[in-house]
Amino acid sequence: MKAISFKLSGKTACFRKPDVNQFAYFTYNNIHKPALLGLLGAIVGLGGYTQLHDKNRGLKEGKLGYDDGYPEFYEKLQTLKVSITPLAPNGYFSKKIQTFNNSVGYASQEMGGNLIVREQWLENPAWQIMILDDESGEYQKIAEYLENKKAVYIPYLGKNDHFANIDEVKVLELESGIEDIKISSLFDEKTLQISKIAPKSELSFYFKEFSPFNLQKKYHFYDEYKQLIFTNHKINEGDYSFVFSNDGKNYAFI
Repeated sequence: MKAISFKLSGKTACFRKPDVNQFAYFTYNNIHKPALLGLLGAIVGLGGYTQLHDKNRGLKEGKLGYDDGYPEFYEKLQTLKVSITPLAPNGYFSKKIQTFNNSVGYASQEMGGNLIVREQWLENPAWQIMILDDESGEYQKIAEYLENKKAVYIPYLGKNDHFANIDEVKVLELESGIEDIKISSLFDEKTLQISKIAPKSELSFYFKEFSPFNLQKKYHFYDEYKQLIFTNHKINEGDYSFVFSNDGKNYAFI
């Protein structure tokens, strides 16, 4: 089994949570699968939310020509299996609240139309990303663009304020099986159950985040969330169907 691997990083990032928008907007700690697929789609030139909105502009739902499907990037890439490994000692990135003005005039009903925006940003985030080779045309195109450092659209980390760096691109040979019964990447809590016994030779860490996993078709909201774990605890049991090893480490693909 093969996979293409690369380091994804940036000075800042913001993967905005949709459930809080009062005092400040907050970000997920890690890039989630829909956002990662959007970044990959941008690299190879697939359409996104804006292109779909423009296509449907002036058309009524259910009428001829109306596209009620997913954005092109998600339609074509949703079956890809990816592995996400936070490049931080315990999986946690520093965050700060940034304050800025939205003064387009119609942003606020207050005098002057100015809206004060508070937004939480990740600082210096970095991940190792792997994409499993499923022998599809989409995978082959993504691998070719990554290896040749090409991109149709500029990739960014959540918003176009946050440019993405892509380095250390390489093709890896993966092996099935578990060597030391630890997972070095994020993994689904329901798929692999960890031991509650702390590791003896190193300081224990356990990071869990409720992360978006796929999109709802009609409105493109996050439709399903998964509890993703990053820990150095051993795995007691679980489904190892999409766990693969490279260089003595095990990675879960979601």
